[in-house]
Amino acid sequence: MGLPEKIKQIEEEMKKTQINKHTEHHIGLLKAKLARVRAELEASTSKSGGPAFEIRKGGDATVVLIGLPSVGKSTILNRLTNAKSKVAAYAFTTLTVVPGILRYNGADIQILDLPGIISGASSGRGRGRRVLSVARNADLVLLILDVFQPGQVELLKRELHEMGIRINQKPPDVVITKSNKGGLALTTSVKLTKLSQATVKGIAEAYGLSNGSILIREDITDDQLIDVLTGNRRYVSALVVLNKVDLVNEHYLAVVKKQVGTDFVPISAEKGLNIDILTERIWETLNFIRIYLKRPDGEPDLDKPLILPASSTLRDVCKKIHPRFSEGAKYALVSGQSVKYAGQRVGLDHMPSDKDVVTIMR
Repeated sequence: MGLPEKIKQIEEEMKKTQINKHTEHHIGLLKAKLARVRAELEASTSKSGGPAFEIRKGGDATVVLIGLPSVGKSTILNRLTNAKSKVAAYAFTTLTVVPGILRYNGADIQILDLPGIISGASSGRGRGRRVLSVARNADLVLLILDVFQPGQVELLKRELHEMGIRINQKPPDVVITKSNKGGLALTTSVKLTKLSQATVKGIAEAYGLSNGSILIREDITDDQLIDVLTGNRRYVSALVVLNKVDLVNEHYLAVVKKQVGTDFVPISAEKGLNIDILTERIWETLNFIRIYLKRPDGEPDLDKPLILPASSTLRDVCKKIHPRFSEGAKYALVSGQSVKYAGQRVGLDHMPSDKDVVTIMR
């Protein structure tokens, strides 16, 4: 029996199994088995899916535009950046990845216009795997919807999920340690309500983990545990962007909001409506901080801030300057919201705030 046949057999068994308390253990094991077989199939067919798009990450972050054909991705790219992505009123205008740079608040944000995807993209239809693989390395995904087809958001989420991309989720708080002997030990710091300890061990053994330890620090589902054991999931932030809103009224948008089921940014790329709001939402979601460097005997450089994630330390600031800069750094003098007074001396593990002025002392 080939891998596609195995997948179909497992899926059929899952459909026939009624979900309840008595079958949740069996369902969990089937899910684990299905995920492993799908991974095997993906590995065996990845070479035949064509070469991946060669994209060199640039700037302080990478944002990708994901959507079906003809939803306005190219026009959005052109509005946000200085790119010249081809625009036309027919499907599949963009046949490769078109990059552009959004310059905002001192940051250079790389925006990538990707070819439109279709249903089944995660399985390889329409070069979908090549397109979706770009999203795996992104810092932010923009889900672009046509105002008249808001239900497409579920299709986009499903295709991303099938590619191992978990949008707007955090990695489960689970620590797995493997060993060669001693059996499998399970430790939980919370009460598990979504799966039993027997199911946890059963899923782990389905992945070949029979010796070692599993530490679970949050109430997870069987799907989350499978994600941890699979080990190749990507957790990426996402924004829903509803394009062509100039063609509808407020009442229609209120109905769409219920259908989409999430917050979205309403824009008209063609008219340039709310592009400034979209730019601000991109900045907010990337959650950057700006650090202004100051020499001991000079003034701070307020024109070219260093752009870093909000959870960065001064050691990360040193690495941003140069990978080996921190080796000679001793401490820093900081002015701004992260300290009590201007010029406060702090260690390199200090976490600066947005717009702090920093002097690295060597």
